[in-house]
Amino acid sequence: MAYAAVGFDLLTALLDTWSLWSEVAGDRALGMRWHGASQELLRGKRYRPFEDIVRESARDVGLDAKRSAELLRRWGEFEPWPDVPPVLERLNGTRRFIVTNCSRKLGRLAAFRAGRFELVMTAEEAGAYKPDPLPYRMALERLGLDPAEVLFVAGSAHDVGGAARVGMDVYWANRGGASAPTDGTAVREEPDFRGLLETLGISG
Repeated sequence: MAYAAVGFDLLTALLDTWSLWSEVAGDRALGMRWHGASQELLRGKRYRPFEDIVRESARDVGLDAKRSAELLRRWGEFEPWPDVPPVLERLNGTRRFIVTNCSRKLGRLAAFRAGRFELVMTAEEAGAYKPDPLPYRMALERLGLDPAEVLFVAGSAHDVGGAARVGMDVYWANRGGASAPTDGTAVREEPDFRGLLETLGISG
């Protein structure tokens, strides 16, 4: 393989979290607004409880406390995107880790839905939310990896810049068709994992 390890964003690259935000909100557009509001509250900031951010962002878009409580209660229900399990199966034996913007408890709950990983580094553990460099660096240090030998699989535009600034190559699974970031460039951008194995140098 072309890299010693593969890092993953969890809540966009690996899991379809958007469907549950939308289901709990009662409307796709409102669910995506709620999700977006939560991202605005945390992105790149020092860690404060993720659960509080879920509640505050619900209020910001006009949802009551019952909706945020339901989302947090159902956090372990996320499903992997359909293309994820077959690709991860091909990566059995490869060092794999996660860097995710949530609490320890919720990060582990969600990661369990995605598969088995050597490390799940959460924003809570790192003390900061991506794309602050701390979560990425702490994961690399914990695993004894040089960033130059890691491919990071980003799910959102801010992850592209965040991981690239730390020194990792980035594969961007741009599932939402977001605009390219101005602070970093992916070595490959696709709408899903269809080009990941090739990028990793895994044939067949």
